[in-house]
Amino acid sequence: MIDPSKIDAFERFGRRWIELVNRHGGTHHGYFLPAEGASDKALALFSFPSLAAYEEYRALFGVHPDFVEADRIRDESGCVLRYERTFMRPLLPELPDGG
Repeated sequence: MIDPSKIDAFERFGRRWIELVNRHGGTHHGYFLPAEGASDKALALFSFPSLAAYEEYRALFGVHPDFVEADRIRDESGCVLRYERTFMRPLLPELPDGG
């Protein structure tokens, strides 16, 4: 959940995490933010090639200076109110060549 009155701070926070995910082995598929009506939900979608790659990325939290700096945006602005994390796997369309 995000604070809708702090959407600009959340966008700065989100852009920073998009960069970090992509730089550290993952693919960030973007953030999906409230567009109309009253809402405090934002959704981030990102993927890693394996659980091991994701765990390497997670090991940087709180220790790597770029990760600490990104979290500072969240902490100082109060733009994120609560996290809910769900792990999923994609079901993607098959390619015409069967790949």
